[in-house]
Amino acid sequence: MTLTIRVGNAEFGSGRLVLVAGPCVLESLDLGLEIAETVRDLCDELGFGYIFKSSFDKANRTSIVSYRGPGIELGLEWLEKIRQQAGVPVLTDIHEAAQAPVAAEVVDILQIPAFLCRQTDLLVAAARTGRVLNVKKAQFMAPEDMTAVLSKCLEAGNDRVILCERGTSFGYHQLVVDMRSLAIMRSLGAPVMFDATHSVQTPGGKGTTSGGDRRFVLPLARAAVAVGVDSLFLEVHPDPDRAKSDGPNMVPLEALRTFLQQIRTLDDAVKENIGMTDLEWVVKSGYGQPS
Repeated sequence: MTLTIRVGNAEFGSGRLVLVAGPCVLESLDLGLEIAETVRDLCDELGFGYIFKSSFDKANRTSIVSYRGPGIELGLEWLEKIRQQAGVPVLTDIHEAAQAPVAAEVVDILQIPAFLCRQTDLLVAAARTGRVLNVKKAQFMAPEDMTAVLSKCLEAGNDRVILCERGTSFGYHQLVVDMRSLAIMRSLGAPVMFDATHSVQTPGGKGTTSGGDRRFVLPLARAAVAVGVDSLFLEVHPDPDRAKSDGPNMVPLEALRTFLQQIRTLDDAVKENIGMTDLEWVVKSGYGQPS
């Protein structure tokens, strides 16, 4: 049975889709507020829970000269203001164990980046804050391997864990999404999120920067919602081609309404008429979903 995790007006695992969306990295307080308020209003209109996301430091940029963000002190100050002024919960990622208790003072959800999801000290430090955790599955891991990752968090005293799919490495500069992973990870008892924008990245594909192809964000998001997910993760920006990080795979803010309307239609059809994919039932019956 999947745990239900409440964060603000959002409930992961309850059957109501939660959107986690924002710019890849904090560029300015004004931009963060613009995105948070715009997406908040769309989610209120369409009936999604909403969490604002952004990074105070992108410690895994391809180039050492790429913009990393405002840093932890100023970044958390901005996130706190966005949280208060827009009235939405916020999520940010951490890269070191020492950052966990500091970030937990401000944010509602701590995110563990994919490349770091096996780092025991980081997981334990994040779990011990008591904050909800979003742990991204590494690009080199099978979905069932997240059992050990989840166990570390549970053993550290935190069962409020979301598992996130963001694609698997498939040759040079390519990621592929195995939709089976969504059902497999959800069968572990944790709500599952699908990161539709990082899944279309081409890591290091431009030599000194990562590339991506935003044309495939919506098709992948629709596929994931058809499988049944608890949350959708999107990077959005008013002008993706001028974004300071991950622009090629971002969803333009002006296109978000149409995007979410399609997701709303699919999510309603799946959850009201079919239900979430239940691996245990499928194995027992050999076919389909119980009516």
